[in-house]
Amino acid sequence: MFPIRDHNPSQSVPWVTYALIAANVAVFFATAPAFADPRALAALLERWALVPAISSPVTFLSSQFLHGGLMHLLGNMWFLWLFGDNIEEEMGPLPFLLFYLAAGVAAAIGQTLPDPGSTVPMVGASGAIAGVMGGYLLLFPRARVDILVILLIFFRIIPVPAWIVLGIWFALQILSGANTPAGAGGVAYWAHAGGFVAGIALTLPLFLRRGGPRYWRRTSGHPPHAPARYATRASTIPKVGRKR
Repeated sequence: MFPIRDHNPSQSVPWVTYALIAANVAVFFATAPAFADPRALAALLERWALVPAISSPVTFLSSQFLHGGLMHLLGNMWFLWLFGDNIEEEMGPLPFLLFYLAAGVAAAIGQTLPDPGSTVPMVGASGAIAGVMGGYLLLFPRARVDILVILLIFFRIIPVPAWIVLGIWFALQILSGANTPAGAGGVAYWAHAGGFVAGIALTLPLFLRRGGPRYWRRTSGHPPHAPARYATRASTIPKVGRKR
């Protein structure tokens, strides 16, 4: 399952979301040459990635803008594009930027605490973006999200409530983190979980200012504006009858 769009159109231009995407892309291409030189890559990661055993405080921020490959970058930026505009609109540009960076720091702490002596470098914006997803869940639990379901040769787009998509995603991070040995490389599941929880906590003041549970009752968990409607077209592939 992969989320491809939501039915929650933003009513303003999400400049900070655009700027964060641009910054991540720019840093990726600026650092890409280091991936061809093991020594240069090691120096880059030692200085700017989060390595719990040796990292300086600045790496809790700088590591959020590094990525381990093109697919890592594209996946993270897609989720930021999908959910970031609505949270930025609700919070405002500067509060959203501070929220995003704080969620990323909380995610890094969440990955560091279980194994503070780890020498595995951590990079990526996914912890901060997990915070955005946590905030989205709190404010718009019933916003419709279209997911692409791929099962062998079966492809279908299905709209489901955000709480199902994000709830399943969060549960998978917890289960995967619990089953990943300490010190192992790969996906930073505890960073995702920590960022998600931090995003909910950091959005809670805004949620309470909107009325808390009364806000949910007033909106029924949906966005406070009309949902987007996506046009569909009939397939251009001709139908072929069954031969006898």
